[in-house]
Amino acid sequence: MNQQYPSLLLQKAVDEFSKLPGIGKKTAMRLVLHLLRQETSEVDAFGKAIVQLKHEVKYCKVCHNISDTDLCQICANPSRDSSTICVVESIQDVMAVEATQQFHGLYHVLGGVISPMDGIGPSDLQIDSLVDRVSKGDVKEVILALSSTMEGDTTNFYIYRKLADSSVKISVIARGISIGDELEYTDEVTLGRSIVNRTIFTGNI
Repeated sequence: MNQQYPSLLLQKAVDEFSKLPGIGKKTAMRLVLHLLRQETSEVDAFGKAIVQLKHEVKYCKVCHNISDTDLCQICANPSRDSSTICVVESIQDVMAVEATQQFHGLYHVLGGVISPMDGIGPSDLQIDSLVDRVSKGDVKEVILALSSTMEGDTTNFYIYRKLADSSVKISVIARGISIGDELEYTDEVTLGRSIVNRTIFTGNI
């Protein structure tokens, strides 16, 4: 056992917490000691929630958003505009766009962007399922709402080429978002305006 820790159980807990993104050893220690100060029932509820999340959470069979059922609440909502699909990189981006209250269509979560440097190609993303959704003929517009990075622009262009033979309108969010910005960290007002003021995508990157 590391002499720094008075307990092997404490060390193991700190090691596990420090595996989380953005959590160093000091922060992990604070979190673990905080849990130790809580009632046993509260810690049990915390642990149960994490385990239950991992074992029971689903991904929507249509848009690939996180869901408690096979069809997420957004896709199952009859008041949403099913003719418009907003394509995003991640589940966090769905939440960011929803927070603007400026978009009332459906989503499609790619699960990332094309990044050869990271070994991520088109086949690693949910692009084919997007093409399948569009091919059914009910979709009139696809909004490309990916981060304004080189990887995001490359993915936009790839999707544009894949949908070139369809009659669907392809637009891209307005560049109110700075180059290189991640969508989930953009403020709600800027992101909302970027969606409302979207422009036709011309295939340029």
